[in-house]
Amino acid sequence: MDVLVWIVSALILVSLIGLAGVFSLFIKRKTLEKIVFPLVSFAAGSLVGSALYHLFAEGLERIGTLQAINWFVIGFIVFFILERILRWHHCHNLKCKVHPFSYLIFVGDAIHNIIDGLIIASTFLVDIRLGILTTFLIIAHEVPQELGNFATALYGGMKRNKAIVFTFLSQTTCIIGGFFGYYFLSKETILHLLPFTAGGFIYIATSDLIPKLHRELNIKKSIISFTLFLFGLAFVIGLKFLEVA
Repeated sequence: MDVLVWIVSALILVSLIGLAGVFSLFIKRKTLEKIVFPLVSFAAGSLVGSALYHLFAEGLERIGTLQAINWFVIGFIVFFILERILRWHHCHNLKCKVHPFSYLIFVGDAIHNIIDGLIIASTFLVDIRLGILTTFLIIAHEVPQELGNFATALYGGMKRNKAIVFTFLSQTTCIIGGFFGYYFLSKETILHLLPFTAGGFIYIATSDLIPKLHRELNIKKSIISFTLFLFGLAFVIGLKFLEVA
């Protein structure tokens, strides 16, 4: 199968995550929380494992230690800045029907998804197996994130149908990033995006996902959460050993 077909298929699949809010119309809140929490646990472990054992390791091999470390740090910083963009901007006017952060969160998410598209394209151009793994990981952390964005928009006063449309539109911007990455990025730039992506994945895992796991005070749920974290980590490490074999 042609690399472009793989990239387009992955971009369409990731874009469909934007419709995650639709499922919340038919699922009770408690049930939704039960589904999302295990997914976050698994995603955290798989992101850490993939960042270090696949993307960063590949970067070390392709562009050298110093360059890989530099781009890892740049990726971490860029995702930190994106996180700041996504933070709530509270409306101080009590008469506001829809708070500004309801729209801002989708602007920030659209930028984030363009970068996701670049990452998907660049990893497929390096290695199809790496592209498939990266797409899987992006989906794993995007599902709870998009559900969170949807819930935040509703909390800010946005109507449910409008929130679904905005969530979907912001998610489809990954297609822009994907095609830009395929047609305009040089091979050298693509290789630098490997440790860059690793830095971004480590930021997401340590800043967004793992702190959510620490908020769970129930011992039984905490043990299950940690087990799923280890399973996610072991899963991607196992894939690495299969590649070597």
